[in-house]
Amino acid sequence: MMKSLIAAAALGLAFVAPVHSATYAIDPTHTFVTYEVSHFGTSTNRGRFDKKEGTVQFDRAAKSGKVEVVFDLKSVNTGVEMMNKHLQSADFFDSEKYPIAKFVGDKFVFKGDKVEAVSGTLTLRDKTMPVTLKATNFNCYMSPMLKREVCGGDFETTIKRSQWGVNYGLEFGMADDVRLLIQVEAVKQ
Repeated sequence: MMKSLIAAAALGLAFVAPVHSATYAIDPTHTFVTYEVSHFGTSTNRGRFDKKEGTVQFDRAAKSGKVEVVFDLKSVNTGVEMMNKHLQSADFFDSEKYPIAKFVGDKFVFKGDKVEAVSGTLTLRDKTMPVTLKATNFNCYMSPMLKREVCGGDFETTIKRSQWGVNYGLEFGMADDVRLLIQVEAVKQ
């Protein structure tokens, strides 16, 4: 659920840039953070975070960088208003007290010149835990519309929500594992 944060998370927006360090801004119209969690082993509940922003500092030659992505927990969207409100409550995100979640990634893993994973931390409900986002797709291209380089990909991870103190329903069989799926694109500044 809140795993979407990260998400962000993430977001493992490891971007391959030119030879020198560059800054990229996350494009919120091409960035989607969704989560999937088993509902008692019967079906899969899904949701997303509609408001997110962030930047990426990336140095292709040094194979290093830093990603910071912030998610507005009040923007959780399951398509069902009653469920959105419950997720924002103290049972889950407690978004009145902790309105944002943040992923900061500072370790980029490469396979050749392609980003394979981004490791860092996810902060949710004032708890910070390590998270690694694995790339299932990654590319950079020159945007014909923006006339600037755009880099991004699809990243994913599975986290245990209980690590962030989100324990609601565990005692009666609700899943602890949450799969985060992060589609991200960022524009070179």
